[in-house]
Amino acid sequence: MREDRLTEYRRGDLVFDVIDSGPVDGTPVVLLHGWPQRASAWDAVSAHLHERGARTFAPDRRGYAPRARPRSRFAYRVDELVADIDALVAEVGGQPVHMVGHDWGAAIAWAFAARHPESTATLTTVSVSHPQAFFRSLVRSNQLLLSWYIAGIQLPWLPEKVMSGRVGERLLRAGGMTPEMVKSFRADFLEPGALRGSFGAYRSMVTLRPRQLPGIITVPTTFVWSDGEPAISRKSAEMTEQFVDADYTFEVMEGVNHWIPELRPAELAEIIARRAGLQG
Repeated sequence: MREDRLTEYRRGDLVFDVIDSGPVDGTPVVLLHGWPQRASAWDAVSAHLHERGARTFAPDRRGYAPRARPRSRFAYRVDELVADIDALVAEVGGQPVHMVGHDWGAAIAWAFAARHPESTATLTTVSVSHPQAFFRSLVRSNQLLLSWYIAGIQLPWLPEKVMSGRVGERLLRAGGMTPEMVKSFRADFLEPGALRGSFGAYRSMVTLRPRQLPGIITVPTTFVWSDGEPAISRKSAEMTEQFVDADYTFEVMEGVNHWIPELRPAELAEIIARRAGLQG
């Protein structure tokens, strides 16, 4: 475990900003944010984890970090996103970490744990099911209907135009974001290139092949889903267990929407701490 604070790390020509907080000698927990957010989305959860002895590392991921926004959709393939996090784990000290992800961060966390079980002490994913469960549920539930927005994001320039205006704000509020969260979105994503970068992972999905999907997870895992989740079907959530060959817990939060880290930080931190074996 590194003894100094990590503020950024590099992979090739890309530079990723990191929020490194909590006790320097604490248990390492990596927190991966989703769309359309940045590392600060984990601030409230991190504060609770610090009380349990965790040192948290929350990076701005590829497309979100201002110095890590390549233009090509091929630069956002899962292999690249996972390799970015592997580079972060190496900077942390190379020891196994407790991996946590929400939304797109969850998708990357699933892939990381499948490909690097030796670097993953435990896995906690939030809102987004195992990618194989997601794709299989497209024809077994209403998941295809819930995923309509992914097709829309494939269009050039129009999604950026929509999300940078008042329509975008209304969509975020309709999706359950609080006024404070919408304000943070405007501060983080209206600078040139920010929205385009954030859409990179979505636009890379058209290049995805079945053999590239994460395999079976072999590390202790908790999947957190909410009954107010608008984008991931219950069928997809329930099918996730089929792709974990290790101790597995499925947690359903009631009365909350997609934005679990911001709206239920204490409860989520407790779930993460329980999976990671952190003491209160």
